[in-house]
Amino acid sequence: MTSAHLNWQSQIAVMLIPTAIYGFLIFTAEFPKSANIETSTGKNIRHLFMPLYLFMIVCMTLTATTELGTQQWVGRILQESGASPMIILALGTGLMAVGRQFAGVLVHKLHTVGVLLVSAILAAAGLFLLSKATGGMVYLATIIFALGVCYFWPCMIGFTAEYLPGTGALGMSLMGGAGMFAVSIWNPIIGHWIDQHRAAAEKSGLSGSAVELAAGQATLTNMSTFPLILIVAFGILFAVRGRIKKGVHTH
Repeated sequence: MTSAHLNWQSQIAVMLIPTAIYGFLIFTAEFPKSANIETSTGKNIRHLFMPLYLFMIVCMTLTATTELGTQQWVGRILQESGASPMIILALGTGLMAVGRQFAGVLVHKLHTVGVLLVSAILAAAGLFLLSKATGGMVYLATIIFALGVCYFWPCMIGFTAEYLPGTGALGMSLMGGAGMFAVSIWNPIIGHWIDQHRAAAEKSGLSGSAVELAAGQATLTNMSTFPLILIVAFGILFAVRGRIKKGVHTH
């Protein structure tokens, strides 16, 4: 659209089309009723201090940063890798949209925590490959990464609704809010990492585009720490999933 000389107003206006479609879908859809959700605000607040909920809040800060932190910086990080940043962005977000459309099938087969565990493994693998790949291999790494992060956000909210129903709508809202807050905290840190690695690359004798590529890939290596921590966290959660489910039924 930019090459066709469309002004920014026209380009932004394109978003009104999916907005109208989403509006139609929302107002014509029937949403399922939850038999377990707690509607008392007082009880919701008390349940927010449950160890499992606090544990999931910490995990949410890591899943959100892995997904949104990477997406916000990936264009700048990989602009010298030989791949198109716009194609990387479109490929990643497109796969995530399609994947989330069919998330229900996976959740029923693997359990919510199982999906989160597999997602963390794929996200870590994708970030590792992105930190090493150049040229066409960047697109393959992007596919793996997108498949990893695409179920993070909906499964974290879904887990809260299913296994922490006492927190109610408040718990789900705060879970999402914790994710957005974490991204705002980590974004400047990620930017600082890029600056640090750029300086280190220049000191090592690199110049030009090689500096940017080295700085970007080193930053992605740093960011791979987030999904690696999540593999351990969700692995523990998966091991005790039966006890968690039993606790919900008892409640």
